[in-house]
Amino acid sequence: MLKYQDVAEKIKQEIYRQKLPKDTQLPNIEGLIAQYQVSRTTIIKALNRLERHGVIYQIQGSGIFVRQPKKQGFLNFLESHGFSVDLNDLPGTSQVFNVDLMQPNAKVKETLQCDDTEQVYYIKRLRYVDGKVYGFEQSYYRKKLVPYLNKEIAEHSIFSYVQDIYKINIGFSDKYFKAIKLNDEIAQYLGLQAGDPALCVEEIFYTSAGEPFDFSKIIYHYDNAKFYVQSHSK
Repeated sequence: MLKYQDVAEKIKQEIYRQKLPKDTQLPNIEGLIAQYQVSRTTIIKALNRLERHGVIYQIQGSGIFVRQPKKQGFLNFLESHGFSVDLNDLPGTSQVFNVDLMQPNAKVKETLQCDDTEQVYYIKRLRYVDGKVYGFEQSYYRKKLVPYLNKEIAEHSIFSYVQDIYKINIGFSDKYFKAIKLNDEIAQYLGLQAGDPALCVEEIFYTSAGEPFDFSKIIYHYDNAKFYVQSHSK
């Protein structure tokens, strides 16, 4: 995680921890520089990031203010830092079915830009929020960039693991959405009926250097999964 991203996350967590209401004014830039002991450039980049993500808004000449907090249990559709990051207001768990090292199929190979000798970790898990099934996830991680994964790691945030252990800076992602009808296998995992509707999201995650390292597909439970988007005019 880059320095400004880390500072942005700390500011966001402080807002959530204190449960600051909408329109609460935060310290000015000088105050934030003193509080977090970083440069002006880092603070400005952190604030711009928070503004883009709908956490704060800035009024020139007036200050920095808390934006309307998101509703509990909603997942930010525009976030690109994995499932766990945006649901820390509710207890989330994962039921991991397998972590297998394998040769990628043609679609995964092309999507992750693997060479002919590369292997990937294939992970299959159910994601729960507040004890309810939220989605069924299948992910592929390039072993070249993420040398080791196991079930214990996959039960928690894989993104935190790759950032902390392998120092991967997660840069951005591409998301693709489509409505589907569940087949028998996926319906059984989600506790639904074959033919029920679902939202399928495929996402490719890249390092800050633009190299793809994770290709994930999540099929969300139509009754339990909830989403929000906060837009910004800039």
